[in-house]
Amino acid sequence: MQKVLVSASHFDTLCKDAWNLFEQNGIGVIFDPNKPFPSYSTEEIENHPEKNNIVAALIGMDDFRDEKKYKALPNLKAVAKFGVGVDNIDGELAKRYGVKALNAPGQNSNAVAELTIAFMLDLLRRVTPLHEAMENGEWPRSIGNEIKGKTVGLLGFGAIARLVAQKLQSFDVKVLAFDLYPDEKVAKELGVKMTTREVVLTNSDIVSIHIPATPETYHFFDDETFAMMKKGAFLINPARGALVDLDALARALMNGQIAGAALDAFELEPLPRDASILQCENIVLTPHTGAETEESYYNVSMTTAQDIIRVVRGEQPEHCVNY
Repeated sequence: MQKVLVSASHFDTLCKDAWNLFEQNGIGVIFDPNKPFPSYSTEEIENHPEKNNIVAALIGMDDFRDEKKYKALPNLKAVAKFGVGVDNIDGELAKRYGVKALNAPGQNSNAVAELTIAFMLDLLRRVTPLHEAMENGEWPRSIGNEIKGKTVGLLGFGAIARLVAQKLQSFDVKVLAFDLYPDEKVAKELGVKMTTREVVLTNSDIVSIHIPATPETYHFFDDETFAMMKKGAFLINPARGALVDLDALARALMNGQIAGAALDAFELEPLPRDASILQCENIVLTPHTGAETEESYYNVSMTTAQDIIRVVRGEQPEHCVNY
C-alpha cells in the first residue's frame, strides 16, 4: 500500500480531516505520536520498515537537503512542507530524483501575522516581564509605550507582511516596507510606503522581519545592521532564525541600541539553554509557534494533503516550488 510519512506535529489530533482524505484516496498514513521530536533523521529514514512504500513525506522541521534520504526512498514522489518556508528542502536535489517539493502558501499567514501584532504590543507594554515579576511576588510600576504614532518597518512585503499591515491600520501607525519586488498597488491600498531597506532600518521604531532565509540573507541582522537601526527600536522575528545573529542581537540589547526583541524562530532549535539571548531583558521568545493554531493546522493539512494526492495520481499540484 502506498504510504505518506508524516512528521508534522499534532497530525493525529488537529488534522483528522486530512488523515481521512489520504485514506479515502488509498494512501496510508505513517505517523508516530510518541516521537519526542517528530522529525526523522537520515538514519531513521534509511532503516524505516516502510521505506519502499513511502510515496510522499509531509514534513515539519526535517532536513530534506540530504541526498541519502532520497536514495533511501526509491518511490518518493513528493515532499511537502507543513507550512510555507522550504529552506529545509533542497528543491533541485529533489527534482533530480523526480520528487516534487510542495508547500502551503498563505494557509498559516494569518496565524503568524496575529502573533506578530501580539509581539509588538507585548514588547511595548512589557507584558511578559511584568507577568514574570508578579509570579515572583513583585508589584513593579513599569512605564511602557503606546504603538499609536510609531513607525513600523516591514522587511519583506509578502502575504504575512501584508496581513500585518492590514491589521496595523487600526493602530494609527506609519508603516514602511521594503521588498525586492514591491507591489505599489497593494501597498497604497494598505497605506504602506514602499521604500529602501536602509530607510526601513534607520527610521522604524519597530522592525518586523518577513523575508526568506537564503545564503544571501544569512545573519542579515548582525552588529552592523543593528548599529544602523534607530536607537531604542524593537525587533520582531516571526520568520526564520538564520536571519538573526543571536549573539549580535544580545550585544545590541545589552548596550541599549535595541530596546527589546521578540523572536519565534532560531538558528538552532530547540534554543540552547546557554544562548546569550536568554541573559537579556525585555525579550519575548516563543518556540517556533507562529503557525500553531487550530485554524492553520486545518488549512495547511488539507492544502498539502490535496496536493500530495494530486502528485501520487500523476496530476499537477497547485503549490510546487521546484518544477
